[in-house]
Amino acid sequence: MIAPVRLGIQVPNFSFAVGGTTVGGTDNPDTIVRRDTNGTRNGLFENLVTVATTAERVGFDSFFVMDHYRQIPMVDQATEPMPEAYTLLGGVAARTSTIHVGTLVSGVTYRNPAILAKIVTTLDVVSSGRAILGIGAAWHDVEHSSYGVDFPPVAQRMGMLEEAVQICKLMFSQDAPSFEGKHFSIHEAFNFPRPVQSGGPPILVGGGGEQRTLKITAMYADACNVFGDVAMIRRKLDVLAGHCERVGRDPSEICKTRLSALVIAENTNEAKDRLETLARVRGYDDAQLSTVVWGDPPTVAEKCREYLDAGLDGLIFNFPNPVNTEDIELAGEALKDVTRS
Repeated sequence: MIAPVRLGIQVPNFSFAVGGTTVGGTDNPDTIVRRDTNGTRNGLFENLVTVATTAERVGFDSFFVMDHYRQIPMVDQATEPMPEAYTLLGGVAARTSTIHVGTLVSGVTYRNPAILAKIVTTLDVVSSGRAILGIGAAWHDVEHSSYGVDFPPVAQRMGMLEEAVQICKLMFSQDAPSFEGKHFSIHEAFNFPRPVQSGGPPILVGGGGEQRTLKITAMYADACNVFGDVAMIRRKLDVLAGHCERVGRDPSEICKTRLSALVIAENTNEAKDRLETLARVRGYDDAQLSTVVWGDPPTVAEKCREYLDAGLDGLIFNFPNPVNTEDIELAGEALKDVTRS
C-alpha cells in the first residue's frame, strides 16, 4: 500500500490564539479563542476542526497532529495545551469526510504496539478508511521522565521500533497473529473489527537515520518522513534506495515525504516579517531556518517543486501560530497543481 500523502498539514500547537483573535480571520464569535483564568483555551477542538475542514476543502489530503503528552521546546512553552493525539483524531475524523488522519509521529515507547494497532484500527473504522499510522523511535527524554515512561537507549528504541512495525502490520492484515521478539510479543492477538483499508492503515516511519530508521522503512513501511534542505533530502532518499535494493524492494512502493514549516503571504515582505517572527518564537537557528518554505505563492510553489524534483512524493507543512485559515487557503491554491501526481 502506498500512503496517500501528497499535500499534508500538521498541527504542532494547540494554543491557536490568545485574547480574542480569530482562527478564521473573521468576526464570527464561534471562531474566537479566549484564555480563561486557569490558562486553558475555550474552543480548542472547534478551532482544530476549522483548520482540518479548511485544509480538506482546499485540497490537502492528509491531516496530522503531534503525539506528545506535553508541548515540546522548539514549538512553545511546556504548559501550553497538548491534547491526547488519538482521542483528538477520532473527533476530527468524525467531522471530516475525505482527508486522511494520523500522527506525525507516535513514539514507540508511548504505547504497547498491539494496543497501538487496536487504536489505529479503530481510527480507521471511525474515519471509514482514512487512518495513517505514523511511528518513530521517540526522542523527548524529559517527557518520558515526567510521565513515568521508560526511555531506553537509542539502540534499544530502534529495536523496539522494528518489532512494533512488524506487529502492527500483522495485526492489520491477519485475524489472530502471533509474534515473538526481543522487546515485544503477541499471541493470537485478535483485532476485530478489522481495518477498513485493505491490508490496514499505511505505516509511516518518521526520521532519517541512515543506519537503522531508513532500513526499517525499506523493510516494512509504506511511507517515510524526513527533514532537511534539498541536498539532504537527496542524500536521505539515496540511502533509502540503497536499503531497498539490498532487501529487494522497489523504492517507488514507499511514499516519501518531508515536514517543515510553511510561511506564505500575498507578498514577499509580509512573508519575510512572518518568517522572522516564527524564527524568534520557535528559537530556530540558521540551519533550521533554512529548511522553512516561505514567500509569496509563486515562490512557495517553486520551492516545493525543487523538493519534489529531489525525489519526494509529498510535502507536509505546519503553519506559524496562530494558524489562519486564510493562509491554508492560500497554500492550497498555490500548491494545487504542484503536489498532484
